[in-house]
Amino acid sequence: MSMMGELTYFLRLQVKQLKHGTFLNQSKYCFDLLKKFKMEDCKEAATPIAKNCLKDVDEVGQPVDSTKYRRLIGSFLYLTASRPDIQFGVC
Repeated sequence: MSMMGELTYFLRLQVKQLKHGTFLNQSKYCFDLLKKFKMEDCKEAATPIAKNCLKDVDEVGQPVDSTKYRRLIGSFLYLTASRPDIQFGVC
């Protein structure tokens, strides 16, 4: 570690090393996800998705890109798997 410097970002985790201990944070990864999928201005919802909704077309009738949807879900699954408090709330 001395040749590379202080560890600050590893496996999408921000690492802050202090005298009292090491703290891990994922806020940068969360904000990057929101920017990547253009969700910065989205509203919260009580349920993540409406029941019995078709994922073939959106509200306007345009076809939905299933690859982008799968990337979004995979990214959020990684986020919840690495955060037990979020995983407990979602599951």
